Amino acid sequence: MISINKEEIPQKPQKKNSDIVLSVNGVSKKFCRDLKRSLLYGVQDFASDASGLREKSENLRSKDFWALEDVSFELRRGESIGLVGKNGSGKSTLLRIIAGLIKPDTGLIEINGRVAPLIALGAGFNPILSGRENIYANMSILGLSKKEIDERFDSVIEFAEIGDAIDSPVQTYSSGMAARLGFASAIHTEPEILLIDEVLAVGDLEFRLKCYRKLSELLDKGTTFVLVAHNPNSILSICQSAIYLKKGKLKAQGDAASVKSEYDQDLFISATNKSYGTTYFEEKPEEKSTGLDIIALYFRDEEGNIIDTPLSGEPVFLCVKCKSRITIENGILSILVKDPFSEGENILNLDSNIDKINFEILPGISEMQIQMPYCGFKPGAYGCRVWVKRKPNYIYDHAGFDFQVKSETLMSQCEFYQPRKWEIVNNFKEI
Repeated sequence: MISINKEEIPQKPQKKNSDIVLSVNGVSKKFCRDLKRSLLYGVQDFASDASGLREKSENLRSKDFWALEDVSFELRRGESIGLVGKNGSGKSTLLRIIAGLIKPDTGLIEINGRVAPLIALGAGFNPILSGRENIYANMSILGLSKKEIDERFDSVIEFAEIGDAIDSPVQTYSSGMAARLGFASAIHTEPEILLIDEVLAVGDLEFRLKCYRKLSELLDKGTTFVLVAHNPNSILSICQSAIYLKKGKLKAQGDAASVKSEYDQDLFISATNKSYGTTYFEEKPEEKSTGLDIIALYFRDEEGNIIDTPLSGEPVFLCVKCKSRITIENGILSILVKDPFSEGENILNLDSNIDKINFEILPGISEMQIQMPYCGFKPGAYGCRVWVKRKPNYIYDHAGFDFQVKSETLMSQCEFYQPRKWEIVNNFKEI
């Protein structure tokens, strides 16, 4: 589990427990995979609740599974946390429990303040009523009086940008218009706790940017956020910390960048189910060899040590170990790197001949290297193909391997590593 090392950061004055607005203690929730059994269990639980005899149970019934299992965390006023994880990991279930839409089977939720759930924007709107009527209904449900809604009504309309459509039935709205109105209604309740589930992907770019600015303002005013997003970059834009849920269990918790990095690594590995790093190949029988065989692919660091995982921004050598039975004049090394998660998109294509570099390869074992002063790949998983050939296009051998790149710095919203220096210049030449 990832955690913040408190000795490495300046210590702030201890906050009082009264600052805690959300406490999740050992929360678990189970569901049933069988529809008939689920309906039966629902009737039994309803009867038990009505009679006051139902007790929270840690035992699974037939066909049950844990959607959430023993999740705990606390949030203080003005803090924000993101929930990351694959579909089915329990993120939305946790948000619905906090919102009070479903009850946990074990554990306790303690809330100190008004909660505004943005779980499905516009989902609570009555399609027959007008936008105006839905604003009053929606904000009333979130705890505002008619006087408070009257005072904020114009701000809601201005933020939602729906103009004259405010008096039209919501069923005539586009999905984007309904989403904007739902978002505007919720944030203008000025809640103490804001629950956001996959709603920042709606609308055009300008509206999304406006949403981020508004959320930033609310955060400065002390609003606490719990955010779910399939795009983890949204988490990094808003949240100070994050939780990584995997199959309902809390796998990592800490600062947002570290948690996202661990989630990304797990995602890459599980998506490909491949081994990464140094790869060795069996030597071909002489009758099947063209005269040169690739016998290994790997990376070396600056000190010459073989490494499985290069680091973004650090020097690295991509090495091709060969066994040659002949002397090859003007040998060429070609390298193609692809992104396996973007429909095989080419990331890098290098050819020593294009760079006017040709090799003389002597009989025996040799190592062809390409030196990269800075590894420019962002953290992730990649597929690499290598060819050893000579002009015009005679290929002696080719091979491939998969590798991962990690980073010791934040590169969550970068496509490549840019070497850089920072400075401020006071005495500069005016244009």
